[in-house]
Amino acid sequence: MTAAPWMSLAVFALVYLAMALGRVPTLRLDRTGAALLGALACVALGLVDAAEAWAAIDVPTIALLFAMMVLSAQLASAGAWTRLAARLAAARTSAAALLFLVVLASGVLSAVLTNDVVCLALAPLVAEVAARRGFHPLPHLLALAAAANVGGALTLIGNPQNILIGQALRLDFADYLLVAAPPVLVGLALVWLVVWWSWRARFEAGGTPRVAALDAPAFDAWQAWKGALLAGATMLLFLLGDWPREAVALGAAAIVLCSRTIRGSDFLARVDWPLLVLFMGLFVVHAAFARGGWMHGLSSWLAHSGIDLAQEDTLYWLSVPLSNLVSNVPATMLLLEGGVPAVLGAHLALGSTLAGNLLLVGSIANLIVAEEARRRGIAFGWREHAKAGVPIGLATLLVAWLWLRLFA
Repeated sequence: MTAAPWMSLAVFALVYLAMALGRVPTLRLDRTGAALLGALACVALGLVDAAEAWAAIDVPTIALLFAMMVLSAQLASAGAWTRLAARLAAARTSAAALLFLVVLASGVLSAVLTNDVVCLALAPLVAEVAARRGFHPLPHLLALAAAANVGGALTLIGNPQNILIGQALRLDFADYLLVAAPPVLVGLALVWLVVWWSWRARFEAGGTPRVAALDAPAFDAWQAWKGALLAGATMLLFLLGDWPREAVALGAAAIVLCSRTIRGSDFLARVDWPLLVLFMGLFVVHAAFARGGWMHGLSSWLAHSGIDLAQEDTLYWLSVPLSNLVSNVPATMLLLEGGVPAVLGAHLALGSTLAGNLLLVGSIANLIVAEEARRRGIAFGWREHAKAGVPIGLATLLVAWLWLRLFA
Protein backbone atom coordinates (compact mmCIF):
# COMPACT_ATOMS: atom_id res chain seq x y z
CA MET A 1 0.00 0.00 0.00
CA THR A 2 1.27 3.44 -0.95
CA ALA A 3 1.69 6.29 1.49
CA ALA A 4 -1.41 8.16 0.24
CA PRO A 5 -4.01 5.77 1.75
CA TRP A 6 -2.23 5.88 5.09
CA MET A 7 -2.14 9.67 4.97
CA SER A 8 -5.88 9.79 4.25
CA LEU A 9 -6.44 7.52 7.26
CA ALA A 10 -4.26 9.75 9.44
CA VAL A 11 -6.09 12.92 8.38
CA PHE A 12 -9.46 11.27 8.93
CA ALA A 13 -8.47 9.98 12.37
CA LEU A 14 -7.06 13.33 13.48
CA VAL A 15 -10.15 15.21 12.31
CA TYR A 16 -12.46 12.84 14.16
CA LEU A 17 -10.28 13.05 17.25
CA ALA A 18 -10.82 16.81 17.14
CA MET A 19 -14.56 16.21 16.72
CA ALA A 20 -14.50 14.13 19.91
CA LEU A 21 -12.36 16.58 21.90
CA GLY A 22 -14.06 19.68 20.54
CA ARG A 23 -10.74 21.18 19.45
CA VAL A 24 -7.34 20.41 17.95
CA PRO A 25 -4.87 19.60 20.75
CA THR A 26 -2.21 22.33 21.26
CA LEU A 27 -3.92 24.58 18.66
CA ARG A 28 -6.69 27.12 19.05
CA LEU A 29 -8.91 25.39 16.52
CA ASP A 30 -12.44 24.21 17.28
CA ARG A 31 -14.40 21.53 15.38
CA THR A 32 -14.95 23.79 12.40
CA GLY A 33 -11.27 24.70 12.23
CA ALA A 34 -10.34 21.03 12.44
CA ALA A 35 -12.65 20.10 9.55
CA LEU A 36 -11.30 22.95 7.42
CA LEU A 37 -7.70 22.06 8.27
CA GLY A 38 -8.38 18.44 7.37
CA ALA A 39 -9.89 19.40 4.01
CA LEU A 40 -6.97 21.69 3.19
CA ALA A 41 -4.52 18.96 4.16
CA CYS A 42 -6.29 16.49 1.86
CA VAL A 43 -5.82 18.81 -1.11
CA ALA A 44 -2.28 19.86 -0.16
CA LEU A 45 -1.16 16.24 0.25
CA GLY A 46 -2.71 15.21 -3.07
CA LEU A 47 -5.23 12.87 -1.45
CA VAL A 48 -7.86 14.61 -3.58
CA ASP A 49 -7.32 17.33 -6.14
CA ALA A 50 -9.16 20.63 -6.10
CA ALA A 51 -11.82 19.47 -8.56
CA GLU A 52 -12.49 16.31 -6.55
CA ALA A 53 -12.71 18.35 -3.35
CA TRP A 54 -15.33 20.66 -4.83
CA ALA A 55 -17.23 17.69 -6.29
CA ALA A 56 -17.27 16.00 -2.87
CA ILE A 57 -19.27 18.84 -1.32
CA ASP A 58 -23.01 18.08 -1.38
CA VAL A 59 -24.19 21.41 -2.74
CA PRO A 60 -27.96 20.78 -2.28
CA THR A 61 -27.42 20.05 1.42
CA ILE A 62 -25.27 23.15 1.94
CA ALA A 63 -27.73 25.26 -0.07
CA LEU A 64 -30.73 24.06 1.98
CA LEU A 65 -28.96 24.71 5.27
CA PHE A 66 -27.84 28.17 4.13
CA ALA A 67 -31.32 29.12 2.92
CA MET A 68 -32.94 28.13 6.22
CA MET A 69 -30.39 30.27 8.05
CA VAL A 70 -31.33 33.25 5.89
CA LEU A 71 -35.02 32.69 6.67
CA SER A 72 -34.21 32.68 10.37
CA ALA A 73 -32.12 35.82 9.92
CA GLN A 74 -35.21 37.58 8.55
CA LEU A 75 -37.07 36.98 11.81
CA ALA A 76 -34.07 37.95 13.93
CA SER A 77 -33.45 41.17 12.00
CA ALA A 78 -37.14 42.05 12.31
CA GLY A 79 -36.93 41.80 16.10
CA ALA A 80 -39.34 38.85 16.22
CA TRP A 81 -37.30 37.16 18.93
CA THR A 82 -37.30 40.34 21.00
CA ARG A 83 -41.09 40.56 20.74
CA LEU A 84 -41.41 36.91 21.78
CA ALA A 85 -39.22 37.59 24.82
CA ALA A 86 -41.28 40.65 25.71
CA ARG A 87 -44.48 38.62 25.59
CA LEU A 88 -42.97 35.95 27.82
CA ALA A 89 -41.74 38.56 30.27
CA ALA A 90 -45.18 40.22 30.38
CA ALA A 91 -47.09 36.98 30.92
CA ARG A 92 -48.10 36.71 34.57
CA THR A 93 -47.41 33.02 34.86
CA SER A 94 -45.80 30.71 37.38
CA ALA A 95 -42.28 29.36 36.93
CA ALA A 96 -43.72 26.04 35.73
CA ALA A 97 -45.92 27.78 33.16
CA LEU A 98 -43.01 29.90 31.91
CA LEU A 99 -40.93 26.74 31.59
CA PHE A 100 -43.73 25.16 29.53
CA LEU A 101 -43.82 28.19 27.22
CA VAL A 102 -40.04 28.01 26.75
CA VAL A 103 -40.26 24.31 25.86
CA LEU A 104 -43.14 24.92 23.46
CA ALA A 105 -41.48 27.87 21.71
CA SER A 106 -38.12 26.13 21.45
CA GLY A 107 -39.59 22.88 20.15
CA VAL A 108 -41.89 24.42 17.55
CA LEU A 109 -39.39 26.96 16.24
CA SER A 110 -36.61 24.36 16.03
CA ALA A 111 -38.77 22.16 13.83
CA VAL A 112 -39.06 25.01 11.31
CA LEU A 113 -35.80 26.98 11.58
CA THR A 114 -33.16 24.42 12.78
CA ASN A 115 -32.31 24.00 16.45
CA ASP A 116 -28.86 25.61 16.48
CA VAL A 117 -30.22 28.85 15.02
CA VAL A 118 -33.10 28.92 17.51
CA CYS A 119 -30.79 28.38 20.50
CA LEU A 120 -28.43 31.10 19.28
CA ALA A 121 -31.33 33.54 19.03
CA LEU A 122 -33.29 32.61 22.14
CA ALA A 123 -30.63 31.72 24.74
CA PRO A 124 -29.86 35.33 25.81
CA LEU A 125 -33.55 36.25 25.70
CA VAL A 126 -34.67 33.28 27.81
CA ALA A 127 -31.98 34.02 30.41
CA GLU A 128 -33.08 37.64 30.48
CA VAL A 129 -36.78 36.88 30.82
CA ALA A 130 -36.26 34.34 33.62
CA ALA A 131 -33.99 36.70 35.55
CA ARG A 132 -36.38 39.64 35.26
CA ARG A 133 -39.25 37.45 36.44
CA GLY A 134 -37.25 36.50 39.53
CA PHE A 135 -36.68 32.89 38.43
CA HIS A 136 -33.31 31.21 38.18
CA PRO A 137 -32.38 31.07 34.47
CA LEU A 138 -30.56 27.72 34.58
CA PRO A 139 -33.61 25.40 34.40
CA HIS A 140 -35.08 27.49 31.60
CA LEU A 141 -31.83 27.38 29.63
CA LEU A 142 -31.64 23.62 30.13
CA ALA A 143 -35.20 23.31 28.86
CA LEU A 144 -34.41 25.53 25.87
CA ALA A 145 -31.52 23.31 24.75
CA ALA A 146 -33.30 20.00 25.40
CA ALA A 147 -36.52 21.09 23.69
CA ALA A 148 -34.55 22.40 20.71
CA ASN A 149 -32.94 19.00 20.28
CA VAL A 150 -36.25 17.15 20.62
CA GLY A 151 -38.23 19.62 18.49
CA GLY A 152 -35.54 19.59 15.84
CA ALA A 153 -36.18 15.87 15.37
CA LEU A 154 -39.70 16.59 14.13
CA THR A 155 -38.80 17.60 10.58
CA LEU A 156 -36.11 17.06 7.97
CA ILE A 157 -35.04 20.71 8.37
CA GLY A 158 -35.09 20.76 12.18
CA ASN A 159 -31.34 20.32 12.60
CA PRO A 160 -28.24 19.97 10.41
CA GLN A 161 -28.02 16.17 10.61
CA ASN A 162 -31.68 15.77 9.60
CA ILE A 163 -31.08 18.04 6.61
CA LEU A 164 -28.15 15.82 5.64
CA ILE A 165 -30.14 12.60 6.13
CA GLY A 166 -33.15 13.88 4.21
CA GLN A 167 -31.02 15.02 1.28
CA ALA A 168 -28.73 11.97 1.18
CA LEU A 169 -31.52 9.39 1.43
CA ARG A 170 -34.13 11.40 -0.52
CA LEU A 171 -36.68 11.05 2.27
CA ASP A 172 -40.24 12.30 1.83
CA PHE A 173 -40.87 15.32 4.06
CA ALA A 174 -44.46 14.49 5.00
CA ASP A 175 -43.80 10.78 5.55
CA TYR A 176 -40.97 11.52 7.95
CA LEU A 177 -43.08 14.10 9.80
CA LEU A 178 -45.82 11.53 10.41
CA VAL A 179 -43.31 9.02 11.77
CA ALA A 180 -41.49 11.51 13.99
CA ALA A 181 -44.45 13.47 15.38
CA PRO A 182 -45.64 11.09 18.13
CA PRO A 183 -42.27 10.51 19.85
CA VAL A 184 -41.35 14.18 19.50
CA LEU A 185 -44.59 15.38 21.10
CA VAL A 186 -44.13 12.92 23.96
CA GLY A 187 -40.49 13.99 24.16
CA LEU A 188 -41.36 17.67 24.59
CA ALA A 189 -43.70 16.77 27.46
CA LEU A 190 -40.88 14.75 29.02
CA VAL A 191 -38.50 17.70 28.71
CA TRP A 192 -40.86 19.91 30.71
CA LEU A 193 -41.55 17.20 33.30
CA VAL A 194 -37.91 16.19 33.85
CA VAL A 195 -36.52 19.73 34.03
CA TRP A 196 -39.27 20.81 36.40
CA TRP A 197 -38.80 17.79 38.66
CA SER A 198 -35.00 17.86 38.59
CA TRP A 199 -34.68 21.57 39.33
CA ARG A 200 -37.89 22.34 41.23
CA ALA A 201 -35.90 23.59 44.23
CA ARG A 202 -33.99 26.15 42.10
CA PHE A 203 -36.84 27.87 40.23
CA GLU A 204 -37.48 30.49 42.87
CA ALA A 205 -33.78 31.04 43.62
CA GLY A 206 -33.76 34.42 41.93
CA GLY A 207 -32.04 35.74 38.85
CA THR A 208 -28.42 35.76 37.87
CA PRO A 209 -25.90 38.10 39.49
CA ARG A 210 -25.71 40.06 36.23
CA VAL A 211 -28.85 41.07 34.34
CA ALA A 212 -27.80 42.75 31.13
CA ALA A 213 -30.14 44.74 28.96
CA LEU A 214 -31.41 43.05 25.83
CA ASP A 215 -29.32 44.00 22.82
CA ALA A 216 -31.66 43.26 19.95
CA PRO A 217 -33.27 45.12 17.03
CA ALA A 218 -36.60 46.88 17.47
CA PHE A 219 -39.69 44.98 16.37
CA ASP A 220 -40.75 45.53 12.75
CA ALA A 221 -44.21 44.02 12.29
CA TRP A 222 -44.10 43.92 8.48
CA GLN A 223 -40.68 42.28 8.30
CA ALA A 224 -41.65 39.79 11.02
CA TRP A 225 -44.82 38.81 9.17
CA LYS A 226 -42.83 38.56 5.95
CA GLY A 227 -40.43 36.10 7.60
CA ALA A 228 -43.23 34.10 9.22
CA LEU A 229 -45.20 33.85 5.96
CA LEU A 230 -42.14 32.80 4.00
CA ALA A 231 -41.25 30.15 6.59
CA GLY A 232 -44.84 28.87 6.56
CA ALA A 233 -45.01 28.81 2.77
CA THR A 234 -41.69 26.98 2.60
CA MET A 235 -42.93 24.33 5.04
CA LEU A 236 -46.16 23.97 3.07
CA LEU A 237 -44.29 23.44 -0.19
CA PHE A 238 -42.04 20.89 1.52
CA LEU A 239 -45.14 19.00 2.67
CA LEU A 240 -47.28 19.20 -0.45
CA GLY A 241 -44.86 19.51 -3.34
CA ASP A 242 -42.13 17.32 -4.79
CA TRP A 243 -39.84 20.17 -5.82
CA PRO A 244 -36.22 19.96 -4.66
CA ARG A 245 -36.19 21.29 -1.10
CA GLU A 246 -33.02 23.30 -1.65
CA ALA A 247 -34.63 25.09 -4.61
CA VAL A 248 -37.74 25.97 -2.59
CA ALA A 249 -35.69 27.23 0.35
CA LEU A 250 -33.32 29.23 -1.87
CA GLY A 251 -36.32 30.86 -3.53
CA ALA A 252 -37.60 31.95 -0.12
CA ALA A 253 -34.13 33.20 0.83
CA ALA A 254 -33.99 35.22 -2.39
CA ILE A 255 -37.24 36.97 -1.42
CA VAL A 256 -35.82 37.68 2.03
CA LEU A 257 -32.79 39.38 0.51
CA CYS A 258 -35.03 41.64 -1.59
CA SER A 259 -35.59 44.07 1.27
CA ARG A 260 -35.75 47.87 1.19
CA THR A 261 -35.32 48.28 4.94
CA ILE A 262 -32.83 45.61 6.12
CA ARG A 263 -29.36 45.48 4.61
CA GLY A 264 -28.20 42.26 3.02
CA SER A 265 -25.11 42.30 5.20
CA ASP A 266 -27.37 42.13 8.28
CA PHE A 267 -28.87 38.90 6.99
CA LEU A 268 -25.53 37.41 6.06
CA ALA A 269 -24.00 38.34 9.42
CA ARG A 270 -26.58 36.08 11.08
CA VAL A 271 -25.72 33.04 8.93
CA ASP A 272 -23.83 30.36 10.85
CA TRP A 273 -20.86 30.25 8.47
CA PRO A 274 -18.74 28.03 10.75
CA LEU A 275 -21.40 25.30 10.58
CA LEU A 276 -21.44 25.47 6.77
CA VAL A 277 -17.64 25.26 6.70
CA LEU A 278 -17.77 22.29 9.08
CA PHE A 279 -20.06 20.45 6.66
CA MET A 280 -17.92 21.25 3.61
CA GLY A 281 -14.69 20.29 5.33
CA LEU A 282 -16.09 16.95 6.45
CA PHE A 283 -17.38 16.19 2.95
CA VAL A 284 -13.83 16.60 1.59
CA VAL A 285 -12.23 14.56 4.40
CA HIS A 286 -14.73 11.76 3.79
CA ALA A 287 -14.00 11.82 0.06
CA ALA A 288 -10.27 11.37 0.71
CA PHE A 289 -11.01 8.60 3.22
CA ALA A 290 -13.16 6.77 0.68
CA ARG A 291 -10.63 7.28 -2.14
CA GLY A 292 -7.99 5.66 0.05
CA GLY A 293 -10.14 2.53 0.22
CA TRP A 294 -10.83 2.89 3.94
CA MET A 295 -14.60 3.28 3.65
CA HIS A 296 -14.81 -0.06 1.88
CA GLY A 297 -12.53 -1.54 4.51
CA LEU A 298 -14.70 -0.08 7.29
CA SER A 299 -17.84 -1.54 5.72
CA SER A 300 -16.15 -4.94 5.43
CA TRP A 301 -15.02 -4.79 9.07
CA LEU A 302 -18.53 -3.91 10.24
CA ALA A 303 -19.98 -6.82 8.27
CA HIS A 304 -17.33 -9.22 9.59
CA SER A 305 -18.07 -8.05 13.13
CA GLY A 306 -21.77 -8.67 12.71
CA ILE A 307 -22.64 -4.96 12.79
CA ASP A 308 -25.27 -4.48 10.10
CA LEU A 309 -26.28 -0.86 9.50
CA ALA A 310 -29.28 -2.12 7.56
CA GLN A 311 -30.65 -3.57 10.80
CA GLU A 312 -32.90 -1.03 12.50
CA ASP A 313 -31.91 -1.66 16.14
CA THR A 314 -28.21 -1.72 15.31
CA LEU A 315 -28.33 1.57 13.41
CA TYR A 316 -30.50 3.30 16.00
CA TRP A 317 -28.48 2.40 19.07
CA LEU A 318 -25.09 2.73 17.35
CA SER A 319 -25.94 6.34 16.51
CA VAL A 320 -26.37 7.14 20.22
CA PRO A 321 -22.80 6.65 21.53
CA LEU A 322 -21.26 7.78 18.26
CA SER A 323 -23.22 11.05 18.35
CA ASN A 324 -21.99 11.74 21.87
CA LEU A 325 -18.42 10.79 21.00
CA VAL A 326 -17.90 13.03 17.97
CA SER A 327 -21.17 15.08 17.93
CA ASN A 328 -24.18 14.19 15.84
CA VAL A 329 -23.28 15.82 12.50
CA PRO A 330 -19.94 13.98 12.03
CA ALA A 331 -21.52 10.79 13.40
CA THR A 332 -24.35 11.00 10.86
CA MET A 333 -21.93 11.57 8.00
CA LEU A 334 -19.91 8.53 9.00
CA LEU A 335 -22.95 6.27 9.33
CA LEU A 336 -24.37 7.41 5.98
CA GLU A 337 -21.07 6.52 4.35
CA GLY A 338 -21.49 3.03 5.79
CA GLY A 339 -24.58 2.46 3.66
CA VAL A 340 -27.82 3.29 5.48
CA PRO A 341 -30.94 2.23 3.55
CA ALA A 342 -33.55 4.93 2.99
CA VAL A 343 -36.17 2.94 4.88
CA LEU A 344 -34.14 3.45 8.06
CA GLY A 345 -33.69 7.19 7.59
CA ALA A 346 -36.11 7.96 10.44
CA HIS A 347 -34.19 5.64 12.76
CA LEU A 348 -30.93 7.49 12.09
CA ALA A 349 -32.54 10.93 12.32
CA LEU A 350 -34.34 10.26 15.61
CA GLY A 351 -31.49 8.31 17.20
CA SER A 352 -28.72 10.78 16.39
CA THR A 353 -30.84 13.82 17.32
CA LEU A 354 -32.36 12.60 20.59
CA ALA A 355 -28.94 11.31 21.65
CA GLY A 356 -27.80 14.93 21.67
CA ASN A 357 -29.47 15.45 25.04
CA LEU A 358 -27.45 12.78 26.86
CA LEU A 359 -24.18 14.70 27.19
CA LEU A 360 -23.31 18.37 26.97
CA VAL A 361 -21.08 17.74 23.92
CA GLY A 362 -23.71 15.64 22.14
CA SER A 363 -25.24 18.63 20.40
CA ILE A 364 -24.04 22.02 19.19
CA ALA A 365 -27.31 23.45 20.56
CA ASN A 366 -26.25 22.42 24.08
CA LEU A 367 -22.89 24.15 23.68
CA ILE A 368 -24.50 27.34 22.35
CA VAL A 369 -26.76 27.59 25.41
CA ALA A 370 -23.95 26.65 27.79
CA GLU A 371 -21.77 29.44 26.38
CA GLU A 372 -24.55 31.99 26.92
CA ALA A 373 -24.92 30.77 30.52
CA ARG A 374 -21.16 31.10 31.05
CA ARG A 375 -21.22 34.69 29.87
CA ARG A 376 -23.83 35.42 32.54
CA GLY A 377 -21.93 33.69 35.33
CA ILE A 378 -24.30 30.70 35.47
CA ALA A 379 -22.79 27.27 36.13
CA PHE A 380 -23.83 25.19 33.09
CA GLY A 381 -21.31 22.38 32.91
CA TRP A 382 -21.38 18.61 32.52
CA ARG A 383 -22.92 18.04 35.93
CA GLU A 384 -25.70 20.61 35.62
CA HIS A 385 -26.58 19.43 32.14
CA ALA A 386 -26.50 15.73 33.02
CA LYS A 387 -28.97 16.17 35.89
CA ALA A 388 -31.73 16.73 33.35
CA GLY A 389 -30.05 15.75 30.09
CA VAL A 390 -29.37 12.11 30.89
CA PRO A 391 -32.94 11.24 31.97
CA ILE A 392 -34.39 13.25 29.07
CA GLY A 393 -32.05 11.58 26.58
CA LEU A 394 -32.71 8.05 27.83
CA ALA A 395 -36.47 8.53 28.13
CA THR A 396 -36.93 10.11 24.70
CA LEU A 397 -34.66 7.56 23.01
CA LEU A 398 -36.65 4.73 24.57
CA VAL A 399 -39.99 6.28 23.57
CA ALA A 400 -38.83 6.80 19.97
CA TRP A 401 -37.38 3.28 19.76
CA LEU A 402 -40.62 1.71 21.01
CA TRP A 403 -42.62 3.79 18.56
CA LEU A 404 -40.42 2.78 15.63
CA ARG A 405 -40.49 -0.87 16.65
CA LEU A 406 -44.17 -1.20 17.43
CA PHE A 407 -46.11 1.34 15.39
CA ALA A 408 -44.14 3.19 12.72
